[in-house]
Amino acid sequence: MSSIDLTGKVAVVTGSGRGLGLAYAQALAAAGASVVVNDIDEAVAEAAVKSITEAGGKAVAEVVAVGTSEAADRLVGRAVEEFGRLDVLVTNAGILRDKVLWKMSDDDFDAVIGTHLKGTFTCARAAAIRMREQGEGGSLILVGSPAGQRGNFGQTNYSAAKAGIVGFARTWAMELGRANITVNAIVPVAATAMTETIPFFAPYVEALREGKPFPEFLRKGEGFGTPEDCAALIPFLASEAARGVTGQAIGIGGDKVALWSHPQEIKTAYANGGWTPEALADVWPTSLGAEPQTVGVPAPKIPEA
Repeated sequence: MSSIDLTGKVAVVTGSGRGLGLAYAQALAAAGASVVVNDIDEAVAEAAVKSITEAGGKAVAEVVAVGTSEAADRLVGRAVEEFGRLDVLVTNAGILRDKVLWKMSDDDFDAVIGTHLKGTFTCARAAAIRMREQGEGGSLILVGSPAGQRGNFGQTNYSAAKAGIVGFARTWAMELGRANITVNAIVPVAATAMTETIPFFAPYVEALREGKPFPEFLRKGEGFGTPEDCAALIPFLASEAARGVTGQAIGIGGDKVALWSHPQEIKTAYANGGWTPEALADVWPTSLGAEPQTVGVPAPKIPEA
């Protein structure tokens, strides 16, 4: 079995004070990387650093809200100042402002887009500049969501941002390939403060706090588990073992890992000389529209007793 060793590598993980981000930072440190932990709460960030250093890892905290170019420069600068370089960026920072379309304000929209989408862009740009200057390659690991792949009710802003992040991964994989910088999007599913707001998952998340494990139908069928279950993907993608993996969207959660498809044409029809509205109306029910694509994350299915 291949050994994942990130000794000598330096990583920045945005939004890593708790939840999935903390699990990612801890996994990178356990594999030998030095980590810049990021959060907007200083106490939370320092507690995360302590959890890593007490386990024998190396970490420092940079307290800043992700989104602006200045914040991105601070994160990359801190990595270089403390550890001399930057090899891995994980763009995990995010917030939620859920509302249906007709109730969502400009501020609700801008806040989520600013943190998730612009924050990913500014941090990735700063990291790419540094990695290209170093000339030794690197890894950009962008955090997506099932909501970005399939949509989710009440999450106009979040779904759009997460879909855009996967678009970033495909584009940047092409742009940064010659510099030996891999770019991938991950699509994690785990028990976090975000998923606890989903009624179906809430009782299982509460049971987990009481020490009860998730049932197998959740871990395997739904690919739903703990943040730590998602963390293994990060050191792998940051390692030499994944040097040929780029431009991909990879799901992970519970006992399940999956490769998401890229959008592609699934059915076509042709009309000599081009289409009229009437011709489209005639052909749609029996051709292109015969099996329409579904929207939304499929509802979990509880096994019959």
